[in-house]
Order: sequence, then C-alpha cells, then structure tokens
Amino acid sequence: MSDTKNLSPVEHIKLASNYLRGTIADGLADELTASIAEDDTQLTKFYGFYQQDDRDIRAERKASKLEPHYQFMLRLRLPAGVVTGEQYLEIDRLAHEYANGTLRLTTRQTFQYHHVAKKHLRPLLQDAYRIGVDARGACGDVNRNVMASAFPEKSAVHTAIHEWSTKISEHLAWKSRAYEEIFLEQKPSGEEDHEPLYGKSYLPRKFKIAIAVPPENDVDVFANDIGLIAIVDDGELIGFNVAIGGGMGTTHGEPATYPRLGTVIGFAPLDQTLETVETLVTIQRDYGDRENRKHARFKYTIDDHGLDFIHEQLAERADIKLETARDYHFDRNGDPLGWQQSDNGAWHLTVFIENGRIADFDDKGLAHHGQYHGRPGYKLMTALRELAKVHKGTIRLTGNHNIVFADVAEADKSAIEDIVEHYGLDDGREASPLRHASMSCVAFPTCGLAMAESERYLPELVDKLQGVATDAGVGDVPIVIRMTGCPNGCARPFLGEIGFVGKAPGKYNLYLGAAFDGSRLNKLYRENIGEDEILAELTPLIERFAAEREDGEHFGDFVIRTGVIAATTEGRNFHDNVGPAQAA
Repeated sequence: MSDTKNLSPVEHIKLASNYLRGTIADGLADELTASIAEDDTQLTKFYGFYQQDDRDIRAERKASKLEPHYQFMLRLRLPAGVVTGEQYLEIDRLAHEYANGTLRLTTRQTFQYHHVAKKHLRPLLQDAYRIGVDARGACGDVNRNVMASAFPEKSAVHTAIHEWSTKISEHLAWKSRAYEEIFLEQKPSGEEDHEPLYGKSYLPRKFKIAIAVPPENDVDVFANDIGLIAIVDDGELIGFNVAIGGGMGTTHGEPATYPRLGTVIGFAPLDQTLETVETLVTIQRDYGDRENRKHARFKYTIDDHGLDFIHEQLAERADIKLETARDYHFDRNGDPLGWQQSDNGAWHLTVFIENGRIADFDDKGLAHHGQYHGRPGYKLMTALRELAKVHKGTIRLTGNHNIVFADVAEADKSAIEDIVEHYGLDDGREASPLRHASMSCVAFPTCGLAMAESERYLPELVDKLQGVATDAGVGDVPIVIRMTGCPNGCARPFLGEIGFVGKAPGKYNLYLGAAFDGSRLNKLYRENIGEDEILAELTPLIERFAAEREDGEHFGDFVIRTGVIAATTEGRNFHDNVGPAQAA
C-alpha cells in the first residue's frame, strides 16, 4: 500500500470516514439544500447511490441563481439479478413512490432508480430492506453486484450458480454497521466496527465478478475483475475456470489507460472457489494503486506485476495452486429472446427491454416529461407489472438489459402469452436483430460523466443503421452495437462489434472489431465524428459485409479478416494500429 502522504483524495476520505459514516447522517437532515457534502458523495456510493443533477435544466437553474436540481441515482444489490414476482411489484412501487416512475435495468443485472430526492433515500432503502433487498456495495470501492448467467442449458446448473452468486456477494459484502445505523435507523451495537476483509480503506477501486455458463456469455464474463466460467460434467457443476483482470474503463487521450479482457489463469474446483476469489480480492486490496485512481483497477495491478506474481500470491496467501483450465466454448454474448425450455421441462420467457428503460410511453412515445423515448403507446411498465402479478416463478434480469420470466409451467404459459399479446411486448418478434443486439448507458440527463447522449440517441441511430443493413440484404443479421456517453464503459462499448463512445455533444469515437462472443476487444476506427460521418463510414462497410461475408461470419470477425481494422489481442495493444489506414 502507498505511503499515506501520497494517497489519492478519495483514500483520505475513506480512512477518515469512521467506516463509511462520514457526515452522511447530518447531510440527510439538512433541509436547506437538496445535496450532501462533497466528501460524502464518495462515501454514499458504498450505499448504492450517486448524487447527480438534471443536466437538461442545469443552465436554466444557474441563470436563475438556483442550485443545481440535485437528485440521486440509487442502485440495488441483486446477486444474479433474481427476484420473485412479489419483490418485483414492490420494486415497481418504489419507483413511483420515491423516484421518477421509471425503472432502469442495468448491465449488471439489477435495478436503478433515477431522480430520487434526498428525503426519499432513507424510506426507499428501508422499504427495499423489508422485501429482502439492499443496496450495500452496489457501488463504491468494494465488490459490486455479482452477475450470473440467466440462460444455462441445465436447470440444476442455474440453481447452483445463483447460489454461488449469492454466496460470493454475501461473503464479499462490506460489514460496517453504518448501513444499518444511517439508513435502517437501527441502534448502534455498542461494539467497535471492523472490516475483516477490506480494512478501513476498502479497495483501491470498484471490483466486479461474474459467472458465465458456456455456451452463453450473456454476462460478458471477460469484462470483469474476476470471471468464473462454469465447468459442467455429466450435468453437474464441478468448478470454474478463473479469468482475472477484465475491465472496460479508459480515459480519452490517456493511452496508459485501456480496457482489458480477463485472462484465464486456471481451474478451481468448487471446494476452492470461494477462497480463490477472496484471495484474489486481497491481492488487489494490498497491491492496487491507491495514488492514481485511473490506474487503480485490478487489470493494471496484474499487468504491472505479471501473472506469475498472482500465482505466487495465491500460493503464499492460501496455498492455492490452480489446476489447468478446462475446455469451454462460447457462442455469443447476447440473449436468446422469446420462449426457451430447460431440461426440467420449465419454460422461460425473455422480453426485450430497449436500453433497460422500463416506463409507460404516451401516444407520442414519451415518458417522464419527455425525457425518455420509446414506442408510441407502449405500456411496458404496466405490462411487466401485470406479468409479475400472475407469474409463479422467478424473474431474472440479464446482463443485456432484458428480463426473463423463468420457471413457467406448461399450464401457465397461455396466461403469460395473453399479456404479452395484449400489450405488444417484444419477445423477439417485434424489433430487428440489430436492435435486439444494441445496448447503451444512461448518459444525459442524469449522469455527471456523460459527454454525449446515449440512451436517448442510440434508438434513433439504430433506425438508420437498420435501414442501411436492410438495403444491403443483411437486415436480419445481429451485429452487437454498444454506445456510451463517456469512456468509463458502463454498457461495455469496447465489446461491441460496432462501438460508440461519446467525446462531446453529438460526437463519438467509432470502434470496430470486437468478437460476437465477447472474447475480443474492438479498436478505434474513427475519432470524434457525428451522425453524418458515422453513416458515411458504416454504410460501405455494411454493404461490403453483405457482399463478401463468409457463411455464418459475424461483422466483427469480418472487419478483422478483411483488414478493415487491426485485431486487439490484449488490452495493452488497444491503442496500437488504430484507424483504417494502419490496419494490418
């Protein structure tokens, strides 16, 4: 760990916070402002929420000499994205009572609330706690929501990996009583607080874990600090291949920062898995960069010290020597929409939720005072609520913003199908494969990091790209499209066969060449271009793809094979050979 004098400001805030308490309680009680103290905004991430303001009206409020329209984004912790119908109905109610009447499914299989007023933070978290859900560690410098595949082929395997996601999530959750005292208003225990795993300074940066079940990579397992790839033998889970060092975030103009995909370092049997995961977290705790937060993710720790160092640490700390990785294969990183049946005879219905926004859209296709756009007259939120009322199984969120009504008995299918038909839900038959394979982050108007639109713009751009693809004769071919408003990578843009990353209002960096199964990063093709230039660049490429693609070839593989763009073989060469002119 770095000398205290060289620590980043956030490290000092954590150390002085009394196990994440800071002055949060005082800030919640202050009715003179809608905000909380600046230092506390770093601590509240550990409780699952970020302070934001409405950027659509920021200039107007400044001109009127008013403080920004402060509000909060709050994210729940939901291992593997699984809830019951009863829990879903309550989560829906909380959106209307305490937030803006919409829900946002995240790329990490949980729910986000937007436009939550400061006075509503405590009651929202208390009501969530009553239904068995919290927000502890949904954000912050700790392990975040543990993801797990929503689409395993074997029902017993899904049960097992859901149990593993919960086990890992609980084991790595921070233990301070501050959450209970400040937000649940429980009395102090009288015992001194401690963090047996994290210590007073927690981790250097956020930490992400996901579990994938081949052949589905619906969680983008290689984008995580630890990716666990389930190995199944004779229908039973026997352990995991362990991949380490994934992460999407980078910074424009700083080549020392880069996205990285996880490196498979071996196989851990089930009886060694939890100790392996914990030990890897402690290596990052002790060796991660606490001076420069842009260099603080586990991926940089690994690249700075080397994989041999990680193996040495595993052996030294826990006497762990991983076995040779087992064979596996991924087909894709998207979701199979519509009805699927698992080996136990149960049915599962996956509904497409464009960019994860659950709302009721009016006749003009607008929701929440026109901030969100959707299909005109599409009562999506109402429809999902009606499904939750009659559904007897579980509800699963996917890593691609979609929702699964799982474990439907044959006799109950018709009731579900009637609701789908009545409300026109997209079970894979409404929108195009191109739209189904697209994903964006929230960006404007709430995210303070956004440089360009994302959620509110991508559907419009997909319309135009769909026209190009249809005219070229490949309108029914899925191409993974990802867009974010900044390079932090929340929608995993560097895993898009076509990726867009915001640079300025209306301007994006265009990336090409990721693998359809999430196993290869893309690379910068054009920098800082607007819609006209985007279409001018992509139209001839899509036309060429239609004319020259090999049988079953995906777009990302095509642009690599034909020399349109160089392949990114590892994170450290992400910034090498960029653009079409230098493509190998």
